[in-house]
Amino acid sequence: MKIIYAGSPLASQMTLQYLYENQAAGNYEIAGVISNPPTAKGRHKELTPTPVAAYALEKGIPVFTPEHLDAEAREQVSSVSPDFLVSFAYGHIFGPKFLALFPMGAVNLHPSMLPKYRGCTPVPAAILNRDDKTAVSVQTVSLKMDEGDILAQQIIELDGTETGESLLNNSADIGGKLLFQLLKDCSANGKLPAGVSQTGETSYTKIITKNDARINWNDSAENIEAAIRAYYPDPGCWTEEKGLPLKVLAAKCLMECKDFENEPAGKVVAFNKAEGILVKTGNGILSLQRLQRQGKNAMAYKDFMNGARDFVGTVLQ
Repeated sequence: MKIIYAGSPLASQMTLQYLYENQAAGNYEIAGVISNPPTAKGRHKELTPTPVAAYALEKGIPVFTPEHLDAEAREQVSSVSPDFLVSFAYGHIFGPKFLALFPMGAVNLHPSMLPKYRGCTPVPAAILNRDDKTAVSVQTVSLKMDEGDILAQQIIELDGTETGESLLNNSADIGGKLLFQLLKDCSANGKLPAGVSQTGETSYTKIITKNDARINWNDSAENIEAAIRAYYPDPGCWTEEKGLPLKVLAAKCLMECKDFENEPAGKVVAFNKAEGILVKTGNGILSLQRLQRQGKNAMAYKDFMNGARDFVGTVLQ
């Protein structure tokens, strides 16, 4: 059974690696990879492949990086005679002509408890809403976004310490195992298992912009802390310090603020060597744990304060 794998970011590369390393046990072959085109990075703007494409090239897997899934792309993919499509974080909608290339069908890995958090940013959505659980779902690919039948699903319990990075990586790890078992079963049976229709409340996520990650100090300490975790490492929560951007990479809530009730939201009210840099919010105190000024390295709060003696009293915007 020949598989085409579609994906781009690092988390998707982790899933691809698991599937690649277990081909023999699953009785399938990764016959090709579809990924986003290389992007110009660094000072010299060198074209850099996505993590998925880079891994595939390293392993000698044919790689296709079309701008659009047009007739030329379909011809390239059909050249390896694929049976099945697996997608995780590819970022493109598959049309009917493209899906017709895969006689055994197509599945998509989605890190949410579908139909909750359909769309492109389900992981930060679960953290932002301080959910106590989420899931990794394997669904059939539908012509409508994330509306396919559920083929496999595993619940993930959340403890409130997850970041966007850690939860996505955990989802990729779980997803690789779910996909492997599905591919193994498909290879043995010659077809996809029957899925179940999605049920429950439907919600949709949206593309996250840098402005979404700007801290609103009038919000509660709990909500700001959740946003800092949800948007780590990309795009990263940020604020302005005297007109210059300042990233807040980690923080924790200290809800008692009786001593600072009359201070404005966003004011750095104290530095506590044991607790961190204390900032007044709309409800509670947020303790900044790790920060990064523009063009500088990220620093733990104690190191940051060594070079910022006048930081206490600053009102962050």
